[in-house]
Parts: sequence; C-alpha cells; structure tokens
Amino acid sequence: MFSTPFFYAVVVFVVTLVSSLASFLIRMRFVDPKDTARWQEEMKRYNADKETAKRTGDKKLTAQLRKQEKRINQIQSKMMKGQLVSMAVIMVMFFAMWQVLGSYILGKKVAYSPFFIPFLMDSSSAVPYEMPFIAWYFICSFFSSTLLQRLFGMGSGMGSPLGTTK
Repeated sequence: MFSTPFFYAVVVFVVTLVSSLASFLIRMRFVDPKDTARWQEEMKRYNADKETAKRTGDKKLTAQLRKQEKRINQIQSKMMKGQLVSMAVIMVMFFAMWQVLGSYILGKKVAYSPFFIPFLMDSSSAVPYEMPFIAWYFICSFFSSTLLQRLFGMGSGMGSPLGTTK
C-alpha cells in the first residue's frame, strides 16, 4: 500500500498543500497586508504626480516631490525588506522539504496521465503515461497555491498585497 503510485501522489499533494499554506503564513508574518496596500497606494500617487510634473514642467510640484522623495525611498526599503526576509525563509523551507521528499520519491512512479505532455514525459511509455515526480510536484504546487489563494482571498505575487485580490 505504501509503495504505490497513488500513495506517492497523495503524499506529494499533501506536502505541497502544507508548504503552500506555510509560505502564505510566512508572508503574512513578515509583510503586513494593510501597510503594503497603503504604501503601494502612496507610491502610485507619488509616481502619478511625478509623471505629471515631468510632463507639464511644473517646478512647484517638482519641489514638493523632491521633499517626499526620502519618505518614498524609506517605504520602498521597508517593503523590500519584508519581502526579502519572507522569501529567504520560504526558500530555506522549500529546499529542506525538497531534499527530504526527493530522497524518498525521486525516481519512483508517482502519477499517471491519460494524455502525453510534451517535455515532461517519455513518449515511448504506453498509455497511461507515467508522470515524473518533478512534473507532478509542480502541478500539485500550482493547484494547491491557487486553491489557497481563492480560499483565503490572497494575492499571489510580491507586487500584490496579501489579503487583496484583483
């Protein structure tokens, strides 16, 4: 029972679901969604004003923007720091998990596909096509992170604040 492709497929899916949940929680710990949304709005206004000043040649607006420049740089620094720390923690977690999971499952039959997927499968195998561990891991990872994003209403990228959807 524990050495069947179905068991390995379920284990990989559960691991990707748990790691996706952990990465969302880590991002929420290091990047405050409300602050990030507020800062992005402030930077958006600053950039719009800067573009307007450049286009119209308004010296008064340009002088006001120069006064705000230090604050904008501080905001950008705070945003990058939180994102870099969370990314570093998530990468360490990912590599540790990959080492453990890969050492047990790499090279074993993990899942089957009813159709051929170019560049991921060996075309010489019979139907159903054997799916390699790496391909199944990335499919599960994509599905589980998308599922959690929809479930919790979270943004996905570093540019979109957590707790918001577009």
